[in-house]
Amino acid sequence: MPELFAYTDGACSGNPGPGGWGVLMIAREEGSVVKERELQGGEGLTTNNRMELMAAISALEALARPSSITIVTDSAYVKNGVTEWIHAWKRKNWRTAGGSPVKNVELWQRLEQAQSRHQVTWRWIKGHAGHAENERADALARAGMAPFKGPSS
Repeated sequence: MPELFAYTDGACSGNPGPGGWGVLMIAREEGSVVKERELQGGEGLTTNNRMELMAAISALEALARPSSITIVTDSAYVKNGVTEWIHAWKRKNWRTAGGSPVKNVELWQRLEQAQSRHQVTWRWIKGHAGHAENERADALARAGMAPFKGPSS
């Protein structure tokens, strides 16, 4: 059975501003790539954090059946949020430790729902550090943003 990986990234031109997300999905068997799939999208007015979340959500929602997958992200916000912070947020009715509402709550809830049918391993890597798959995800995010940028952007 192949191992599944999703390399995710988000991009924004201005924060908020036009943004995009990208996902490079790879199935590997015995270390060799057996299948790749690219996903991308964007929005006209968004934030970088929202696009990082949308990349992870889109990767999980693209899986047709329950799967074991490793999501590789350069977003500490996404990785820490989904593996650590979300538990306290839920206990506090989606409020932060300081008592304010959690930002992007609808996307956190969608991410939690999307991951619930899968066995997900979350891995953080440093962005823009020459990691080939992360660079491809970044290029997909920028391509996803392109239709939403004006001619002067």
